[in-house]
Amino acid sequence: MSSGRQVAESNGAGSQQSSGAAGKGSRDKNLSAIYESVSEAIIGHRLKPGARLREDALADVFGVSRTGIRKVLQRLALEQLVTLTPRRGASVTRPSVEEAKDVFEARLLVECALMEAAAKRMTEADVEELRDMANQEQEALRNREQRTAIKLSAAFHARLAELSGNHTLAGFVSQLCSRSSLILAVYGHSGHLGCESHDHENLIDLLANGDGVRARDFMKRHLKSIESSLSMFDEAEEAPDLRDIFASDA
Repeated sequence: MSSGRQVAESNGAGSQQSSGAAGKGSRDKNLSAIYESVSEAIIGHRLKPGARLREDALADVFGVSRTGIRKVLQRLALEQLVTLTPRRGASVTRPSVEEAKDVFEARLLVECALMEAAAKRMTEADVEELRDMANQEQEALRNREQRTAIKLSAAFHARLAELSGNHTLAGFVSQLCSRSSLILAVYGHSGHLGCESHDHENLIDLLANGDGVRARDFMKRHLKSIESSLSMFDEAEEAPDLRDIFASDA
């Protein structure tokens, strides 16, 4: 085989590999966009808790294969936004009212107890970090990015727990905050997180001044305010019009 032919065939193989890689990247990007659309619909309450998510209907709406939709649903299931049930398919996850109350009771017991230790250990750098996190959360709310705001709020509370120095309890708080994110997503109200917009800033001020007792009491009011804002009641299962919900996303 001549060297010219070898080069041509080598270039051809390289082009095929490049084309395949580009195609895969395009598919991944498309599935990521679908994932964002569905997750935003859940957080924004366009898809209600318990709503059935049929693979064939979603595939038709977004113009992709059922295999692709299955990957999206599996990713959402890992984040506990979707529940996958054998022979029944996918549905928007709905934490029970009892579970939601248990989670907030646990948060009251643990997070409040950590505030005095956090206040004693707080440095100027920690205060600046917390203020930056609070500002990002408020910016997300102003931009109506509910899912981002919920995640940032959970991260704020988890970081506060870490600053107490008790890594075991901080890990537990992180798990509770993740579960709370889903509870807020399905029981909360679009556009806010169930607390005053300046709550986190006020809490930071107390911690920065070393006032752990008042920070503990403030945290208690803060968490109770969030819980009381939730609309926790049972709803009948529904089969939503997916084409209507995702008309602007497909």
